[in-house]
Amino acid sequence: MSLLSVKNLCLAIGTLEILRNISFNLGKGEVFGVVGESGSGKSMTALALMGLTPGFAITSGRAELDGTDLINLSEGEMCALRGNQIAMIFQEPMTALNPVQTIGDQVAETLIIHKRANRREARKIAREKLNRVGLPAEQFPLDRYPHELSGGQRQRVSIALAIALRPKLLIADEPTTALDVTTQAQILDLLKSLVAEEGMALMLITHDLAVVAGIADQVAVMQNGEIVEVGPTAQIFRQMRHPYTRQLFAASGHVPARDPQTEDAPLLTVTDAVRTYAMPRSGLFSRPPPFPAVNGVSFTLNKGENLGLVGESGCGKSTLTRAILGLEPLQGGQISLLGQPVGPKMPNSLRSAVQVVFQDPYGSFNPRWKVARLVAEPFHLQPNVPADWHQQVADALVSVGMVERDMDKYIHEFSGGQRQRIAIARALILRPELIVLDEAVSALDVSIRAQILDLLADLSDRLDLSYLFISHDLGVVRAITDRVLVMKDGKIVESGPTGQVFTNPQHAYTQQLIAATPRLPDA
Repeated sequence: MSLLSVKNLCLAIGTLEILRNISFNLGKGEVFGVVGESGSGKSMTALALMGLTPGFAITSGRAELDGTDLINLSEGEMCALRGNQIAMIFQEPMTALNPVQTIGDQVAETLIIHKRANRREARKIAREKLNRVGLPAEQFPLDRYPHELSGGQRQRVSIALAIALRPKLLIADEPTTALDVTTQAQILDLLKSLVAEEGMALMLITHDLAVVAGIADQVAVMQNGEIVEVGPTAQIFRQMRHPYTRQLFAASGHVPARDPQTEDAPLLTVTDAVRTYAMPRSGLFSRPPPFPAVNGVSFTLNKGENLGLVGESGCGKSTLTRAILGLEPLQGGQISLLGQPVGPKMPNSLRSAVQVVFQDPYGSFNPRWKVARLVAEPFHLQPNVPADWHQQVADALVSVGMVERDMDKYIHEFSGGQRQRIAIARALILRPELIVLDEAVSALDVSIRAQILDLLADLSDRLDLSYLFISHDLGVVRAITDRVLVMKDGKIVESGPTGQVFTNPQHAYTQQLIAATPRLPDA
């Protein structure tokens, strides 16, 4: 008998159909993967099961959890089930957790609300659950706040909160999207062990087919609010009967065509770079000990070269990036761009030679400005705004696959992939020599990611651009870069041609990163 049986689930907002005839079964102790692009209805399916859809949404069909139809329950009845029988792990733990409440209180809160324990007992159970998800008491006391933890640690707190009452069904919505590969592997192993030991069912929503291939018993492929293919994971990946499934599979392993034009001429040179931060004082009169976030890093990036920088969160990638952009000073060593020293006081003429594309394009734009002003923003680095700035903005947008009339729109009117194209256009507007791409495709669907990688490869070849590509996605780095640097604890532990490093890693840490990377099965 199925633990969860969904039959003909439909959801509409006004005249717009969001979900159409969603049907699947999920048994106790099973992992059910749901894959598809943004807008396919994955998250809305989960929210419908949780009773968290907008109040004006119209839902029909049946979704029976252990015989109880979730669709027709009142809000009070759903409140009794949420956290108790069905729980959800959200994609971004920092927004899912309360920033002014300790992690112990947040995990204990579920037990207290459902009257399963008094406050003292609830905190004791909270401690047990945090231990269970790999947050031991000696390192992570109950009085820690979410901002004091890393992304992976915050996600573990979210999992502890979700499993506090041992629910029958656990829904995980993109739980590893923003995590590095080793943390992702740890979170996936934790979820698998919870399913095996607690006997719960897991519904895993993701756009990463490699993650689903390694953990799910069954998989459903969603497109435009419908399930186009569903079945055992091995069978789906072997047969791929639907064209959309084949399209997703091809996009996941996509390698852009490139014609590297690398010159033996240094563009960026980093020599023995050191960047330290003061740690908290251990006593009233003691000096705070220094923490070397970047510790003696040296490398050279040549003109026309694509260089990858990989490593776990906390390894020093972002600190090094801020120093390369001239946003933070070094305590030792030197960074030079085009033969000139880089730092917070470098001239605007040099600052315009290096631009950056961030992970979240929406967060890097002013939502009150139209696209024309957003893309033209870097012109403030120049002493005079060019008279033909409007035409230059139009040309930059066209070069990244947009159209001229997009200049008169606001950023919220575009999809995630389109926003990233606009971010790239803004980086191109000053015609820089170097573009730093900080996790620029990690949050994108596989098909959109493939399009952005093709665009970046084309721009690199056509405009003779150099890239510093920072990512935790080793598959992306392998597809787009000529050379790769592996960073750990503030140091470069391995470097070399990308193909050589990935096929024959020498350092134990590099081997660990590659081993932790999910892989697609052979088609």
